[in-house]
Amino acid sequence: MFRKATQSRVFQDVVYQIQEAILDGTLKAGERLPSERDMVEMFKTSRGTLREALRVLEQKGLIEIKLGVAGGALVKGVNSEQMSESLALLLRAQKVSLDHLAEFREGVEGHVTALAAERASETEVQQLKELLQEAHQYCKLGMSHRNDFIRVDEKLHMALARISGNVVYIFVLQTVHENIHRYYDRYLAMSDEEIRENYQDLSDIVGAVEEGRPADARAIAEGHVRRFNHYMKSREESLVQTTSNPGKR
Repeated sequence: MFRKATQSRVFQDVVYQIQEAILDGTLKAGERLPSERDMVEMFKTSRGTLREALRVLEQKGLIEIKLGVAGGALVKGVNSEQMSESLALLLRAQKVSLDHLAEFREGVEGHVTALAAERASETEVQQLKELLQEAHQYCKLGMSHRNDFIRVDEKLHMALARISGNVVYIFVLQTVHENIHRYYDRYLAMSDEEIRENYQDLSDIVGAVEEGRPADARAIAEGHVRRFNHYMKSREESLVQTTSNPGKR
């Protein structure tokens, strides 16, 4: 199953080989890895190096190490939770610039919304309308229900992704929307006026989807992302100026 580890980078090579065996299906979820003694012989490495590699694989969520007589390393396989963790951490740490985040969202969410306009069923359109109605209730309440409005906004965007039927879009956008809130908290005031603008964009998007107008749906979604990125960029510039000139208010 495994070959002798490359001696110039033994630890990384052990991790790579086991990881690839899991990813390509050679090792399946629920299977037990060979015994420690057997893997030491296969990789031609030390127990210490092997155990360090197994700890890394466990941290990645690819295996589970159980102790005791019936213990050992069991394959957990790959799921969306561990695959999304790196992107989630990147967003939560705000390591993606506002411009890059907007560039990504404009392209992906514009296309997803266009697909939704082409593919939405009557039932799915009704679900969008119900979310829009909920958003309208929070919109009327204004800034005091800012976070409630944002949560419904997120639900509506994810509903559009699910309507697209593309699991890659669903997976990536779920990770983005679940971890984008720190950008909103830092750069988006969401005044009453901005909430109303946001609601109007959502209303226009749902209308375009209901009427089967993919080009209009795309344009509205792209314009929505661009507008709110402009608001966040303005806030970012204001914060930079305040930091560089602490006496200026």
